[in-house]
Amino acid sequence: MANTPLLLTTLFLLSALYLTTANPTNFIKSSCSTTQYPTLCVESLSAYATTIQQDPHQLVQTALSLTLNRTQSTKAFVSRCKNFRGLKPKEYAALHDCSEEISDSVDRLSRSLKELKMCTIKGEDFTWHISNVETWVSSALTDESTCSDGFAGNAMNGKIKTSIRARMVNIAQVTSNALSLVNQYAANH
Repeated sequence: MANTPLLLTTLFLLSALYLTTANPTNFIKSSCSTTQYPTLCVESLSAYATTIQQDPHQLVQTALSLTLNRTQSTKAFVSRCKNFRGLKPKEYAALHDCSEEISDSVDRLSRSLKELKMCTIKGEDFTWHISNVETWVSSALTDESTCSDGFAGNAMNGKIKTSIRARMVNIAQVTSNALSLVNQYAANH
């Protein structure tokens, strides 16, 4: 009986250690720590901690779904902006080009989510499918950057430029984070 306090203390410490490491939020924080925008990554994915748990596949799927949703929302915003009155010809042209780039980005992110579903088996098939996911997410990031570039220069200064660029920066950051998580997932398999 003299060892009971030591045994209880050991059990308590082990259970505390387990609870700390088994916490889905800690898994998200740890996974996001290697992304380019870790704070945004944790903030955006923590709401889905109960779904993600400690499943790397679910983490990537959630990050891609979140990225796709934000990109679709931005696509709708850009489409509405094209209807504003008083747009300069350069603004309208940039909005038109941006709309096409975002549509491509939405398509690539949708494809990446479908392809991710094929990444359930290790081996050559996994490598092939995850490589496709990496390529499409990287291409989506390029599309988003191209859209922002269309609003460069002082001739484009104004509310449209400010609004579009703010949204594009946000989706570029979540896309970058998603790509980083996809790369981690690929490296660990």
